[in-house]
Amino acid sequence: MGFVPTQLLGLLLAASPVLAQAPAGAGNPDQPVSVAAPTSLPVYGNPIIRDKYTADPAALVHQGTVYLYTGHDDPPPGKEWYFMKEWLCYSSTDMVHWTEHPSPLNVQAFAWAKADAWASQVIERGGKFYWYAAVEHGTIGGKAIGVAVSDSPTGPFKDARGSALITNDMTKATGIGWDDIDPTVYLDDKGQAYLYWGNTVCYWAKLKPNMTELDGPIHPITTLPRYTEAPWLHKRQGWYYLSYATGFPEKIAYAMSRSLEGPWEYKGLLNEVAGNSNTNHQSIIEFKSQWYFIYHNGALNTHGSSFHRSVCIDKLFYNKDNTLRRVQMTTEGVVPAGLATPGK
Repeated sequence: MGFVPTQLLGLLLAASPVLAQAPAGAGNPDQPVSVAAPTSLPVYGNPIIRDKYTADPAALVHQGTVYLYTGHDDPPPGKEWYFMKEWLCYSSTDMVHWTEHPSPLNVQAFAWAKADAWASQVIERGGKFYWYAAVEHGTIGGKAIGVAVSDSPTGPFKDARGSALITNDMTKATGIGWDDIDPTVYLDDKGQAYLYWGNTVCYWAKLKPNMTELDGPIHPITTLPRYTEAPWLHKRQGWYYLSYATGFPEKIAYAMSRSLEGPWEYKGLLNEVAGNSNTNHQSIIEFKSQWYFIYHNGALNTHGSSFHRSVCIDKLFYNKDNTLRRVQMTTEGVVPAGLATPGK
């Protein structure tokens, strides 16, 4: 497996019958698993999901529960690319034990889209849940961002607009067809919602209170060094943090500002290349007074492929000056209460 040292492989095999036996049927991460009802998932440790390949995590804290939304890497045998048709949803009340819910959204929910359930994020406002997702547009060349809505964090979600919120012909800072991906949304203390997104160029725009329309122009940010994709916004003690994927293979860097409209001051790297994965996509949340860094790597058996990713979680810490400490990616991940972390 390359990235996985012997002791880590042993731990994963012991913890996961999926890897130890790899049967041809249910339980094999290469085979789809039909979820008709919430399904309990097994033991702790990274990656946190072992019966499916999961990527591009986005977490939402709502009423004492963490809802984790991910993409689903599901390439056909022998095909090397990001084949993704649906998004997945998991929930937890302790960041250790995760329950899978039936898939609440797929590409077909957007009648105007034709492919690629890429990175996304769900945010709550006024009792409704808005899901911003990147897909391939059916008639306008390039990637696009749609919005789905539900009365429940576990869905089902439906298209909130009947059309794309962002299309490739709306963004002119680069000539590529995949710059309109990786949406992230943040609602500030005054109730103003901001949408950030982009590949090679980071864009931002305000959203109207209905969360389904832009409220003003699209702004490109030109001051983020080596910006690639995967923006994520969070706030702590009056500081906004904009983390993003940098370079390729990707690491995560971050910048800080007192305003969601910038200017952003680059602060450096937050984590390193996530082994056996060319991409690196993060979600940062606070839950029960602890901050968490949620990301994906290629630690499950990927048959040598970078296109089979798996979500992991490690704790996030701050320095006294409010800068972020470099994330330490671990095998143990979030350890259940009452258990000591091995080696500490």
